[in-house]
Amino acid sequence: ALQSLAFAQLAEPGLLAEPARQLDMLHHLALAAGSRGMAGGQAIDLQSVGQTLTREALEVMHIHKTGALIRASVRLGALCGAPLGSDIASRLDSYAKRVGLLFQVVDDLLDSEADTATLGKTAGKDADNDKPTYVTLLGPQEARRLATELETEALEAIAPLGASADLLRALAAYIVRRRF
Repeated sequence: ALQSLAFAQLAEPGLLAEPARQLDMLHHLALAAGSRGMAGGQAIDLQSVGQTLTREALEVMHIHKTGALIRASVRLGALCGAPLGSDIASRLDSYAKRVGLLFQVVDDLLDSEADTATLGKTAGKDADNDKPTYVTLLGPQEARRLATELETEALEAIAPLGASADLLRALAAYIVRRRF
């Protein structure tokens, strides 16, 4: 429902003064949601039940799953503003890729360590469904180290953007420290 709402909002006639930019935004959202994005990642996820994935394969799955939507969100936010140079666009994409993976690593940690009441969803569901996670692949300690590494890399990517990237910094901090 929320994905449909995002498309409806972006498709609203006259949303932006520049229709070409609006179409570009719709295009990015469609790619992020489709077979080269979230739907493709979800397909990999479903095919991976009961399997042990390599770290690279797990990363590919999550880059195309939640990560694709987070990257699209950052990209769409950037497209709403003044045109960006390729260096800034590249930095934002690097940030978004790492934050997307960070979200998943933290989600895997929470699923394995938090309780159902705190999470607001069934804890341990990934293990119960025999789904590959960063915790099952790396162990909780290494997964926490990876989360710290991804947060650091995300923040380094946007460091040159100064105060204009403060909300992005806050988002990364929120994701790594969330408890639900």
